[in-house]
Amino acid sequence: MGKRIRIHCIQHVPFEGPGIIADFLKGRGHEITSTHIYRGEKLPLIDDIDWLIVMGGPMGAGENEQFPWITEEMKFIKDAAGRGKTVLGICLGAQMIALALGAAVYKNQYREIGWFPLTLSPEISGTVFDGVFSDRVEIFHWHGDTFSLPEGAVLIGSTFACRNQGFLIDERIAALQFHLETTPSSAEALIQNCSDEMDDSVFVQTGEYILSDNGKFSAINQIMEKILIIFEHRLISRLSG
Repeated sequence: MGKRIRIHCIQHVPFEGPGIIADFLKGRGHEITSTHIYRGEKLPLIDDIDWLIVMGGPMGAGENEQFPWITEEMKFIKDAAGRGKTVLGICLGAQMIALALGAAVYKNQYREIGWFPLTLSPEISGTVFDGVFSDRVEIFHWHGDTFSLPEGAVLIGSTFACRNQGFLIDERIAALQFHLETTPSSAEALIQNCSDEMDDSVFVQTGEYILSDNGKFSAINQIMEKILIIFEHRLISRLSG
């Protein structure tokens, strides 16, 4: 592949790892390090990374008092974005990016857990994400909070339950409310560890239904790989320039 990218992943709980992301990027020859921040592990120096990936977790992006490491992580995300790094956030990670960049994070009207179709925003036409998603593709969700859009953000799409499902800024910062990295085994870990959130409300599916079709996981993983390749190519071009 040529240029080796230094990628750093922040994980907030043991059961929400990077899914297919780490194996895919390692397979393309890149270096991936991680901070399990909930264990008290230290974040790296901003200058030592090219690409920051922020994973999900059951806590809220604004729960600084209960999770004191959130304050430090929020500053790190803001610094990474401000210094031109590539940044990708998943679920909680997306909400933390939104908050770090001046938007609001708040309780969504509905909890959304399971497979629901994404209606694409016309705003992504002509961006690097143009053609990545097919309209109304079913993607995997597990969240109760949502966010407003930071200044300069391009909305990726919406579901019936949640308007702001993701955004793109400067074609190098992506916040995805939904999960494209999830495999059947990582979905099973979510179901086991967060079963208290499966409250039978209108947009919460059963664990049995969520795990019933492995083909759905393969489909979202392919979309995730497309996004990773797009960011990889753009980052290599910048680093080589």
